[in-house]
Amino acid sequence: MKPQFHKIPLLTHNSYIVRQDNTPQLGSSFHYHPEMELVYIIKGCGTRYIGNNISSFSEGEIILLGENLPHSWRYKEMTVKGESFFNAESLVIHFRPDCLGKDLLSLPEAYLLPRLFEKAKAGLLLSGKTREKVAKLMRAVPKSSNLERIILLLSILKIIAECSELTSISSQPESLQNKNEYDKERLNEICTYTLSNYKKEISLEEISSISHLSVTSFCRYFKSMTKKTYYNFLNEIRVGQACKLLIEDRFPTNIICYECGFNNISNFYRHFKKITGITPYEYKKKYLSC
Repeated sequence: MKPQFHKIPLLTHNSYIVRQDNTPQLGSSFHYHPEMELVYIIKGCGTRYIGNNISSFSEGEIILLGENLPHSWRYKEMTVKGESFFNAESLVIHFRPDCLGKDLLSLPEAYLLPRLFEKAKAGLLLSGKTREKVAKLMRAVPKSSNLERIILLLSILKIIAECSELTSISSQPESLQNKNEYDKERLNEICTYTLSNYKKEISLEEISSISHLSVTSFCRYFKSMTKKTYYNFLNEIRVGQACKLLIEDRFPTNIICYECGFNNISNFYRHFKKITGITPYEYKKKYLSC
């Protein structure tokens, strides 16, 4: 999917935007925007697309998205007594990193915020007590005004910035903001080639030639740009595609294994559990039972 730019309507009387949705149209198109986004799924389940990650979502989930990170949520249609409907409710906050003033981010006491915003460029899934605390504060935002509204956003960001209950979602490079144009173009070529050829075996010699580097230089370059090895990146893409196929439920797991570029079942199960924390069977069961 090619992400589309989406313009968030600006409000002159508020520093950030909060929206409550009761429709299944939450980010239905794969899109991006310069605003950060905090999403709380109150009701419903389905499939979410964040960067190059494809996973199921369920009620209670809270995710923080960084600037210009492509994303989309697709709610699952429910059927009761032959009638179809969407059980969907969400709370979304859009804000610019400097919405409370550019000087705030440069204060020594606020040093955790720029770090959080950088991490959020890969998408962050909240869990545990952090999720519970943030959910409670988010529910209070729509009814707040004036200083209370600002305090609530700062309180939410403080909790997230200081916690350890965060999981990165997308395996795409987290930030190319400080890289030169040549490095950006080279990395885009690597990612594009990988996404087009993940089903087959890709050697380091092959991908190095695409980037016009020796194997040693390529490994050093890719690690410096993405903070991970190329094979970790490749396996994350393959597992992401496997998640999509498991959710679609059109092929048995042993077929999905080879469709996603893994050369044997045991290798597929090992990498799938390492990246998702659960087995393909558990992942499929979790989605289909939501």
